[in-house]
Amino acid sequence: MQITRSSTDTAKGPADWFTGDVYIDAVAAAPSPSRVTANLVHFMPGARTHWHRHPLSQTVFVSEGVGLCQRRGGPVEVIRPGDRVLFEADEEHWHGAAPNRLMVHLAINEGDDDHDVVHWLEPVTDEEYAATAAS
Repeated sequence: MQITRSSTDTAKGPADWFTGDVYIDAVAAAPSPSRVTANLVHFMPGARTHWHRHPLSQTVFVSEGVGLCQRRGGPVEVIRPGDRVLFEADEEHWHGAAPNRLMVHLAINEGDDDHDVVHWLEPVTDEEYAATAAS
């Protein structure tokens, strides 16, 4: 058993990954051979990820608020506490908070020497976000 006492400060999500105010708390990053990492991600209203993909998939578990997510070419989906979203390997997608609500989710990812955890793409434009948030 290993207990890691909280010593890592909450990190501001970088502008080349997110639009709006996003804060990240590291939850799990087990040493090899484990490939799993987990982060608690706090999206302020209107904040969202850029388009991105995960070579080994991603699962997000919504713990608070109301969010939106979309895979490239698909409809926007509203996500709420208790919802789990599986983004398939290499599926381009984005996720974030609804325009008027914050959203918190646990992001569970895999990565190894042959597979990066994430490949970041272009930002979700305000027009794309406004169109999906209205639906």
